[in-house]
Amino acid sequence: MNIEQVLSSKVKEAIKELYEVELPTVEFQPTRKDFEGDITIVIFPMLRYIKGNPEKIGSALGEYLLKELGEVAQFNVIKGFLNLSIQNDYYLDAFAAISAEEHYGIKQQKDEGAVMVEYSSPNTNKPLHLGHIRNNLLGYSVAEILKASGKNVYKTQIINDRGIHICKSMLAWKLFGNDETPASTGLKGDKLVGNYYVAFDKAYKKEISELLAKGMSKEEAEQEAPLLKEAQEMLRQWEAGDPGVVSLWETMNAWVYEGFKETYNNLGVNFDTLYYESNTYLLGKDVVEEGLQSGVFFKKDDGSVWIDLTDEGLDEKIVLRSDGTAVYMTQDIGTAIQRVRDFPDINGMVYTVGNEQDYHFKVLFLILKKLGYSWAEHLYHLSYGMVDLPSGKMKSREGTVVDADDLISEMTQTAANISRELGKLDDYTEAEKATLYKIIGLGALKYYILKVDPKKRILFDPEESVDFQGNTGPFIQYTYARIQSILRKAEDVVELKKFNNKQKIELHSKERELIKLLLAFPDTIVQAASQYSPALMANYTYDLVREFNSFYQQVSILGEEDVQIRSFRVLLSEKIAAVIKTSFGLLGIEVPERM
Repeated sequence: MNIEQVLSSKVKEAIKELYEVELPTVEFQPTRKDFEGDITIVIFPMLRYIKGNPEKIGSALGEYLLKELGEVAQFNVIKGFLNLSIQNDYYLDAFAAISAEEHYGIKQQKDEGAVMVEYSSPNTNKPLHLGHIRNNLLGYSVAEILKASGKNVYKTQIINDRGIHICKSMLAWKLFGNDETPASTGLKGDKLVGNYYVAFDKAYKKEISELLAKGMSKEEAEQEAPLLKEAQEMLRQWEAGDPGVVSLWETMNAWVYEGFKETYNNLGVNFDTLYYESNTYLLGKDVVEEGLQSGVFFKKDDGSVWIDLTDEGLDEKIVLRSDGTAVYMTQDIGTAIQRVRDFPDINGMVYTVGNEQDYHFKVLFLILKKLGYSWAEHLYHLSYGMVDLPSGKMKSREGTVVDADDLISEMTQTAANISRELGKLDDYTEAEKATLYKIIGLGALKYYILKVDPKKRILFDPEESVDFQGNTGPFIQYTYARIQSILRKAEDVVELKKFNNKQKIELHSKERELIKLLLAFPDTIVQAASQYSPALMANYTYDLVREFNSFYQQVSILGEEDVQIRSFRVLLSEKIAAVIKTSFGLLGIEVPERM
């Protein structure tokens, strides 16, 4: 049990004995910097159950804890706050336990069942862009955090490889392509196909302008433009299995997949299994038929099938068109069910999708519950805000998106420029520099995005993210590298070994703060998993690093004359570095040994 759990149990016991009241919960908070103590019990919430002066209640409770609990060294009461100082030995024992764990904070014993985390899920008509980067980073990090909290996890994506948007790129390649390939142009396959999506849009807009000039309304022009009609015909041919169209579709999608693979590798994300919309778009129709029989769905006069969710505060939602064709909701229903058939141990799913789809997922989850699937109680929409740049919004059709590969390259270059200005890499080879620049650049990008609560919109500033001061990835990476430097020098100064808590050391206040933060690491992982929030991990790591730097400035490590204390401080630094590395690993961020 951690100190809060120990105290909580004893506080409830004290309140029952002193006031004959069952206290349901105990509220804690870190002790304010201007108060003396390590942890504070807030008295005010107790006044709902106990009548009296909060200072008197705090004093009575403090006396009880001091007498009955060996961990409490002393206390003080300021208004409604009981500030407790914890014994030195408690922290020494705690650190001994922490240092003995090789993978501290990571739950090794896995829970029963599994969670499937879906992220990325791109269209095959364009390359990945900045919005996909936030999606991938969030989904990958949440999957890693869930694993660390004891969950079995499957990472997946559904690739949107069919539909009118795909046919637009295919048609443009046929009309304007001159048999171009990634090999002949030197372009990544996803970029080549994306260029043709943009080319279609330009030609389509030109046709609309010509039809408008002939007196046609805007709506008519958009529907009657020859290019759109050709794309729609191509989609019909694909659905009918036309060999030529299917062959071109397979060829161009293969180009895109190679491009995606390269981007995913550069970004450092991966997947355990893939789903393709071309295989799933017909799923769910049989489920709708079953739902009709059981009364979950109803049929309108035109033959379309709907569900009525008005009792749940939503509206009616179509699940099958009057011509019998499926809508996206039908497909998502079928895909969810298919995933559980493929992986029977799944008892929950996380969908990493932008907040413009909030309503869609409310409806999807409700439908699956009404269909009677027990795992539907454990579905979560990891909804996130958009990413903007100072230049404004991105538009794929107009070719104004921020390409993911270009951004990764830009971040690496920015890291290189700033590192050169700092001038600390004179003894690095060019290969070592290139590796370091990428680690710093990607670390800056990932941390800047992941430190923000997923639900919030982000204004991404590349220059600001690559800063070696403040709440940034490079600042944390630099601190890790600094600790590694201390550890390399320490090999000549102290004999590194596991800390023995029989060694009675009087801890400096900065050492106590660091141990308290280390003790919070396992709970932070659990909280980040339960809230699906990498931001909790990111900001915990920043707090730990900031506290270590304060410790480093105020307390001598290798210059300490007492061998026992020096040894302890080196081992404390070593464990802090290990936690930084673990925590950043859960965010998908590397840490350099030198910087």
